[in-house]
Order: sequence, then C-alpha cells, then structure tokens
Amino acid sequence: MISNLTQGIDMGINKYVLQMNNISKNFPGVKALENVSFNLFKSEVHALVGENGAGKSTLIKILSGLYQKDRGDIFIDDAEINIEGTRHAIELGISTIYQEIALVEEITVAENIFLSDRPKTNRGLIDWKKMKSRAEDILNTFSSEKIEPGEKVQDLSVARKYFVEIAKALIHKSKIIIMDESTASLSEAEINMLYDTIKTLKNQGISIIYISHRLDEIFEIADRVSVLRDGKLIKTVNVSETNKDELIKYMIGRDISEMYGKGYKYEKDVIFKVENFSSEGVFENISFELHRGEILGFAGLVGARRTEIMRALFGLGKITSGKIFIEDKPVKIRNPADAVKHGIGFVSEDRRIEGLVTSMSVKENLTPLILDEISYLGLLKKGLESKIAQKSIKDFSIKTPSLNQLVMNLSGGNQQKVVMAKGLTIAPKILILDEPTKGIDVGAKAEIHRLIKDLAKKGMGMIIVSSEMPEILGVCQRIISIRNGRIVKIFNIEEANEEVLLKAAAGYL
Repeated sequence: MISNLTQGIDMGINKYVLQMNNISKNFPGVKALENVSFNLFKSEVHALVGENGAGKSTLIKILSGLYQKDRGDIFIDDAEINIEGTRHAIELGISTIYQEIALVEEITVAENIFLSDRPKTNRGLIDWKKMKSRAEDILNTFSSEKIEPGEKVQDLSVARKYFVEIAKALIHKSKIIIMDESTASLSEAEINMLYDTIKTLKNQGISIIYISHRLDEIFEIADRVSVLRDGKLIKTVNVSETNKDELIKYMIGRDISEMYGKGYKYEKDVIFKVENFSSEGVFENISFELHRGEILGFAGLVGARRTEIMRALFGLGKITSGKIFIEDKPVKIRNPADAVKHGIGFVSEDRRIEGLVTSMSVKENLTPLILDEISYLGLLKKGLESKIAQKSIKDFSIKTPSLNQLVMNLSGGNQQKVVMAKGLTIAPKILILDEPTKGIDVGAKAEIHRLIKDLAKKGMGMIIVSSEMPEILGVCQRIISIRNGRIVKIFNIEEANEEVLLKAAAGYL
C-alpha cells in the first residue's frame, strides 16, 4: 500500500468546514446518539470508527439528511443549518458514498453521473455531447483508472463503479464526501488506486469523513480519528498520536489481548478428510484432514480459489475428481442437501445475498433449515419455532428488541450471528465459515471468535476462510495456504506468522 498519505493539515490555520455539536438521536427504546460532537477541517480526512451499533451510521445519516436530529446544532462554514433531507444535503455540498454502490447498471457512466441533473440544449433536449465531455473531464481530474463515459456501468469492476460514485459527488460540487466502508469489496491494487484518489481530493480542498472497520486503513489515509461507543463520543485524536491497540481499546472498552483468547489442543481423531479434491480449471488436488475440535484456517490472496473450494465441499460446485470421508466413512456430496445430511454446515461470505432474507424477521431467518422438524402436516408449529429462535438468540447473544425484528435492522455483527445460529440448528459435525467477520467491527469480531472457539471445544470441526491474517493466526491451530487453486503448504500455528503466510500466498515459498 502507498504510504505518507496523511500529509497532515495545519489545525491552527485551517478552519472547520463542518461542526456537529451535542447531537442526540433516539429511536423507540434506543439512544442511538447522546451529545456527540464531531468536526471536520477543510482538506481533512477524518476517520469515524466504532463497533456496529456505536452510532456511526446514525451520525452520517443525520448529516446526509436521511434522519433528523433530536437535539444539537450543525454548522457548515460557520453558518448554522438544519438539514431537511437528502436533496438539501447535496445542495449544501454533502455527498455520501455507501458500501452498497447505488448506480443504474443498465445505463452509461455519463448518464449515471448526471442522473439527477442532465445538461440541456437551448431547445430543452438532453445535451449528450456536453454530458459526455463533462463526465470525461471530471473523471480525469481524480482517477488514474481510465473510465469511458460511454461504458455501461454493468461492465465496470467494483472499483471503477466506486470512482463513478465519486464523480457524481464532484458534479454536485461537494465539499464534504462521506465514504462508508469504501474498500470492503476491493482488491489490494484497487485499494491503492482509491488511496491515490483520496489524496487528490484532499489536494482539491475536499474534506472526507471515512468510515472503516479496517484499522490499518485509518493509519494510511486519515489525519484524525473519532471513536464512538454506545452512541457516545469516546475520543478524537490525531492519527499520528495513537496506534491500533489504543483505538481498539477505545472502541470496545477492553484491551486487544482479550480478542482471541487462549489457545487449546484439539482431539487426535480425524472427523473430516478430503483426498485429491479437484474441479477442472478451478482448483486441483486439494487434500487435508480436519480433527475433531480443530479450527483449520484457509489463507490466501484474492483469487486464490478458497471460496470455490469451500462451496464445492458443501455441494455447490462441479467436482471432477476426489474423495470425502466423514469419520472414516466415504460420502458423496452432490448438493447442499447431501452436505447437511452428512453433518456439514456452511456460512457463506455474502451473508446478505446467500445467508439472510433481510426483509424477514430474526425468527424466520433462524429456522429455515429445520422447517420439517418444526412443522406438522404442512403447518408450522409457531410455539416451537419461537422457542428454538429464542434459544439461538440467547446462545449467540444476538442483540435484537424482539424475535419479530426485521433482520435488515440489525447491525452487521448481529446479522452474522443470525447466519451462524441458523447454520447450527442442524447440529453439524463440521462447520465451514467463509470470511465469518467480514465487514463487522472489532467488538463483534471478538464475540464471533469466542463462539467459534466454544463450538470447537465441544468437538465440532471448524474450517475458516479469512483474508485477515491476524484472525487466521489468532483463532486457528493449523493453516492451509492456497494459491491459484492449489495447496502451497500446511502450517502448524507455531511456525506461522504474517510474513510466512504472505510469502506462501504470493508464491515465494
């Protein structure tokens, strides 16, 4: 990654472009924000961090006009304002780019950039030539990635789509851009391009509020960082005057050493064995053993085919050769139903698309794998369904006001707990977790790690795919390095560290 992005700004000379003083917001039964004060200098990147549910989203939704504050004052360039809605926020120079990119896939880049304000000719018709020219000019001002105004958005990579979102903000002459989990779906090279873009925007006098769960990013690009916890501002500090361990302590109220807990020994007997598992053109000769009570990690770079291997083990991929044994017995897994029958559970990387129905309740999301068990003659036993769901909520410490709360209203960490709890309703012997803590905060990660270890201690075999080296090293007892669909090496935890794993992933071992 590039470094020295945080050139620093002269806090003594520079003035606030934004001040949010003593902002409070309540929802029924919940204090989302309590007297939070946040300010932003011109040409500053100010990071906003905190656990899911800490109040970050509420604060930026107030700033972007989606929510109305209950109390407090907001000043832009020293003028007190009341943001009346999203359109008003844009008119005030505030743009928000969310993690879920909101572009119209079927139309061109230029049409998306000017979607709400298309240039017109003297006759009142759309000036297509001017639209294309202006789109090209604005894309060239900040992006080193060549993007043609006439390209369909559906043909762009995730990173290039994100640059189109930035161009939309600049068309509106935004002086404040809020970036929410910008790098969640980007590769390393794409992240570097985004960092270059942020540096360019700073040099143009634009201020950025940057929200991320990846603390390493904060030290790459931010000038200051504010930490929220339980709806309150805990600390605002210059990035140069803090470190990751200190930020985590502010965020979760305890020391980083508590995140992973102590290691333990797994049992000797093999619960799951894979021999020469192959899928033509995808992965080849995957062989490994998983012991009862073991947490086995799969590490590798983006594109290593770890997810493809896991999906195939669960019956979601075409297999050309290989054998699978569960407790020394050969089994055939042709589809997910076979996998479940043989005691294999799977938690997908994409919880929103494959793991949850976000428009349904917590209760309804917890029990779909056991409908046969909680039904009689086609009728759902609602009392039994509620009892099982309530037990899952208690066992996994899922924070929800009720069983009937829509899953879309839960924090990312609690959504992930729902997905895991659902997978465990079938009482699996083996549980495969693909990126189990992706996109959730450090506090929720610690809870997920605790749950994983508790399950392993009870004898469940666990397979974890993770792109986060500290997670793999902190949770797993053995680690399999994957590169281009092949096993590079299987490491015992005593011989593994970040440098060794990165070398293996990059092909240097």
